[in-house]
Amino acid sequence: MKIHEYQAKEVLRGYGVPLLAGKAVTSADDAAAAATEMGGKVWVVKSQIHAGGRGMGRFIEQVSADAIAEAAAGKKASEGEGGVRLAFSIDDVKKHTDNMLGQTLVTKQTGPEGKTVRTVFIEAGCDIKKELYLSMLLDRSCNKIMVIASEAGGMNIEDVAEEDPDALKKIWVDPAVGLADYQTRKLAFALNMSGKTVRHFGKFLKAVYAAYWATDAEMLEINPMVINGEGEVLALDAKMSFDGNALFRHKDLEALRDIHEEDPSELEAGKYGLSYVKLDGNIGCLVNGAGLAMSTMDIIQFKGAQPANFLDVGGGATKEQVAAAFQIITSDPAVKGILVNIFGGIMKCDVIAEGVIAAVKEVGLEVPLVVRLAGTNVELGKKILAESGLAITPAGDLEEAAEAIVAAVQG
Repeated sequence: MKIHEYQAKEVLRGYGVPLLAGKAVTSADDAAAAATEMGGKVWVVKSQIHAGGRGMGRFIEQVSADAIAEAAAGKKASEGEGGVRLAFSIDDVKKHTDNMLGQTLVTKQTGPEGKTVRTVFIEAGCDIKKELYLSMLLDRSCNKIMVIASEAGGMNIEDVAEEDPDALKKIWVDPAVGLADYQTRKLAFALNMSGKTVRHFGKFLKAVYAAYWATDAEMLEINPMVINGEGEVLALDAKMSFDGNALFRHKDLEALRDIHEEDPSELEAGKYGLSYVKLDGNIGCLVNGAGLAMSTMDIIQFKGAQPANFLDVGGGATKEQVAAAFQIITSDPAVKGILVNIFGGIMKCDVIAEGVIAAVKEVGLEVPLVVRLAGTNVELGKKILAESGLAITPAGDLEEAAEAIVAAVQG
């Protein structure tokens, strides 16, 4: 689960991470009031969407089709076009906020369709001496927390990693031990810090690590992390995502979910306890078990097509869950064919068959459907499908099923 920048900063603030004053608003008047309350001469007006590259993004209604394409490609926006803007007066704060709210922002990470800005974050200005990059995520290869930092802050870190891998400095933290002082100093020196900034960075990094660990975060990114004129380290931006399987113990974090930023199909799947992720292909997949789902997607690609989704109904799905899964797949206009691949262990093939038939009768079947069943009650499941009178193509094994659905979709 992802959250907005202003929400991530409130989470970090609770763990003692140094931040600037800021307030989330939903109107230009509220923005002006927030800036007035903060005081100062410079403010930053930031669009709040679940995507990076906001500063380089463009608003669809403000720029040409060519500019939208440039934004999707990650090219820098012109003055007054981006989703992050400086304001040098209260009137500027109001104007920028009014220009952003309700508009569709296109960035490299949103794709050409963009995302609607419903909230704007007003933040105090900062005397920036240096911009850096910081992130934390789990390195599954060694079961440790990998901390990545770079002097190339405020930039697209993927580009930095590709063009200059040595610019990324890394340390690994053993969760059983925690972040040690010598590790914070090692990273500080690798980033060419000196004097009191080394001490400030140590406190900063430990606070960030505490937030990452305590919240079951999947990823925590601060870009840029800055050193101000006083040599202090601050988080100027913040991005956090959390392990959805751990949200049951973080109800406060779960309450931060913005359903407007999430795929409607994925939300619907969550209501039925289904694991669903929309992809870019045109063959819908209904499978039980994450490993089998991955294998199914792999063989579809091997046969020359692309899967439209990852969908795992689990090992003990009910007829209602299967029907819901089928409806979610067919609701995607990109789907031109469906492959059902079930290996019945706890899951029974006849339950799958009944669920598929129930869903087809309710929503109709306008695309090719190939079903491969194996395992518990397989013969009964095949019999139910055969006697349904529906245009269902049976398959004896996974390779046959993949070949059949790819051939049907490709004509």
